[in-house]
Amino acid sequence: MTRSVIVGLDGLRESRAAAEWAAREARLLGLPLKLVHVTEPVPEPLAQAPLLGTETQQHWAERIPRETAEGIRLRHPGLDVTMEQMSGLPAEVLAKLAEDAELLVLGSRGLGGVGGFLLGSVGLAVVARAERPVVLVRAGQQAADEHAMDPAGIPSAAGPFRPVVLGLDIENPDARLIEFAFAAASRRDTTLRVVHGWNPPPYYAYGLSVNPELHTVLARQEAVALNEVLRPWREKFPDVEVLQATPYGAVAPHLVDASREASLVVVGRRVRRSPIGARIGSVAHAVMHHAVAPVAVVPHD
Repeated sequence: MTRSVIVGLDGLRESRAAAEWAAREARLLGLPLKLVHVTEPVPEPLAQAPLLGTETQQHWAERIPRETAEGIRLRHPGLDVTMEQMSGLPAEVLAKLAEDAELLVLGSRGLGGVGGFLLGSVGLAVVARAERPVVLVRAGQQAADEHAMDPAGIPSAAGPFRPVVLGLDIENPDARLIEFAFAAASRRDTTLRVVHGWNPPPYYAYGLSVNPELHTVLARQEAVALNEVLRPWREKFPDVEVLQATPYGAVAPHLVDASREASLVVVGRRVRRSPIGARIGSVAHAVMHHAVAPVAVVPHD
């Protein structure tokens, strides 16, 4: 069965940006695009109450994906676009749909300044539950934002893609996460920038403060270890130029900073199946809320 790129729509500005990003990614992947609008069932008393005007909930449920699909077909001729209206709890429906998707795309709302981006309860729940990659696109995201400026210093979608950024924990490197990032960079014909943050073992902590040379030695060891993890992937994707960074300390701020010059940021989410429910790791959570570029969250064991 051919997988598709699925985008969740709610009619807001951020979901329209997500739909445009999903259309561009579907073309890069050579896959169909599916637009899904999920409405929650209306409680019986409200369902029986008279509504003012003719634009009922059903009208909007049909209008949102239809108009979005029409616009995408005009801007992306030849792309296979389908749409579907579904009823249920949006987080549950979207997470279920993601099982058969190449990836699921959702929107996030910009707060501006240092406030980062707001990912609502539906988005958080989907990311925590989905077992396929979920890409989050901020409101106002434009195609030109993913590309380097032209010689005149003007953002242009005709220019080369900005790098793809991968946050990687080399203690638990997962093949799905690494391959997703390499493949994304290869499709875009751009550089892959791999960022691995590290902290010394507790028994080294005091020594680092009084022995800068020890810090240099440990940093070099982390760089060598990262290079070994990436070596087979460089061989599998020889067309992808790889830049490595092993900054000291928490990795999330470095990934957020790198997102300012990235076309896509890729982070992992370890799948934890437990009675208390799924969760999102601290790094993925921070990057999802503060990265400037679209963020792909890839679940892995």
